Amino acid sequence: MVLLTGCSSTSSAGAAPSQPSSAPSQPSAAPSIPATWAAPLDASAAAQQAGLPMLGQEMLAVHYHAHLDVTVDGQHITVPAQIGIDNIRQAISPLHTHDTTGIVHIESAENVPFTLGQFFTEWGQPLTSHQVGPTTISNGEVLRVYSNGTLITSDPAALKLQAHQEIAVWVGPSSATPTVPSTYQFPAGL
Repeated sequence: MVLLTGCSSTSSAGAAPSQPSSAPSQPSAAPSIPATWAAPLDASAAAQQAGLPMLGQEMLAVHYHAHLDVTVDGQHITVPAQIGIDNIRQAISPLHTHDTTGIVHIESAENVPFTLGQFFTEWGQPLTSHQVGPTTISNGEVLRVYSNGTLITSDPAALKLQAHQEIAVWVGPSSATPTVPSTYQFPAGL
């Protein structure tokens, strides 16, 4: 039997997930995720497409967490639970989510660089200068990606994930300067 319980510090079933220090409190009910932003039905195939292995258990030799906020045209997009977790095959990817807090778990047997692009591919969502998820960036709009409040000017998909990193992916008018979080208050033990 494979154990896919996640970090001991993450929220358990029925408990409200921790909130970012810069965000207002959310209702305790799971947020509604539009079908176009939902986790893929076949987590193993999505992980394979991202170049990630599926493992029989979480590997904790390398263990850290990053946080992801996505805002498209003023709408906060909820990062779904269970990205990278295949309950049918009882397998888990080194990059995964347990809940809808936006916390990305990086749990691997090897210290290899994992990227934001791999996570988006595993989520089943494109991340390019022309498209984020199901949203095509139109004339007058722009994609901006921030790491710990600093604008990333290189390929956003190549951004390497780091411990306690706050990543903000924002799509909106090219004339706008978004206000994005530079930190995230991770639960104790993460």
